[in-house]
Amino acid sequence: MIARPALFLLAALLTTSAAAEPAAGQDFSAEVKLLFRVVTCTGDEPLPAHLDAKEAAEYCKALAPKMKSYKEKYVVAAKQFIGGLRPAGLPTTVVYPFGGGDLISALTTYPDATDLTTLSLEHVGDPRRINTIEKKRFAESLLLVRKTSWGLLMADNSTTENLQKGQRNDIPGELAFFLLALSVHGYEPVGLRYFQLNEDGTPHYLTAEEIAAQEKTMAKTLRGQWSPPDQSVAFSNMELTFRERGNPNAPLRVHRHFAADLSNNGFDKSPALAKYLEAKGRICAMTKAASYLLWRNDFSKIRDYLLGHMEIMISDSTGIPPHFLAESGFEAETFGKFTGSFLEASDELNKEFRELWNAHPVRPLPFRYGYIEASGGNHMMIARKAAKPASAPAP
Repeated sequence: MIARPALFLLAALLTTSAAAEPAAGQDFSAEVKLLFRVVTCTGDEPLPAHLDAKEAAEYCKALAPKMKSYKEKYVVAAKQFIGGLRPAGLPTTVVYPFGGGDLISALTTYPDATDLTTLSLEHVGDPRRINTIEKKRFAESLLLVRKTSWGLLMADNSTTENLQKGQRNDIPGELAFFLLALSVHGYEPVGLRYFQLNEDGTPHYLTAEEIAAQEKTMAKTLRGQWSPPDQSVAFSNMELTFRERGNPNAPLRVHRHFAADLSNNGFDKSPALAKYLEAKGRICAMTKAASYLLWRNDFSKIRDYLLGHMEIMISDSTGIPPHFLAESGFEAETFGKFTGSFLEASDELNKEFRELWNAHPVRPLPFRYGYIEASGGNHMMIARKAAKPASAPAP
């Protein structure tokens, strides 16, 4: 028998312990594994009866050569080329602003990464729809994934238009792109949770009850002219855990995606996001096909964050302009050629980039990395911390 005071004490301790333990949130591992099976055509498990196996087979027949070509012609060449340029001992934490659905390039650029964060205007999407999708919508959704993934797999770039369409698809476009990335690089999903940030920048994983409470609160478009997403705001930010395919003992890796406005105005409205990024410590950075936003003064806060935290940044010319790099102690190395920006952008900064490329020997780049430049050529730059000069010997 336990005395009554002891029972009260035990109950209080249990209550305190439970309150201190953060809720794990609802895990959508079953849904993400089914989506992985459908979207990437990985595995041979029978599909649930409500999914049209014939339609899925047609989709896989069309997708297979694109996936094969991308792996053989792009991933192998790019990983080998970039791998020879990355110094040893880099952080395994990667931050990729303006990343869209481009986890595939992040894993190509930094294959040793174990903690990846992508941020862009796109919301992830609701994985539950795969459980109840109707036959007609299944066919339409697969067709949209196939069409929108073409740019990713053939041009190493997703257009804004395709990313917008994916936000209104019953197979979530953003999530589909992430799963294609895992398949190309030999990984498989383990778990999927959705979160919102606490005030201190830590993720709060949404429970089933919290998701239900937000069911009718629709996510808002983060780009003015886009059609709004047709999903709950609960499905905006995700945490996807993954590991080497077929190896249950392989360590888990984590990819988090934020639907975020990275302009200065957006940063001011999201102090928790700034705290989340700050907590990452030293990082590897990258960006590509980012509409030259890092050239602009109204995106100075994300630019300053990168300059203050990155050990290395690999980018096309939409990366950080040369004078900002130099002022923060970085050196830039160039590859390919640059005659001008792909999209209209600052004349002054275009001149800076041309001078940067002209100051280096011509180093051919055998693959596309983000945008082409004005004359159609491939180009890439790597910014690293400049070596500190050796101190003079004492007299």
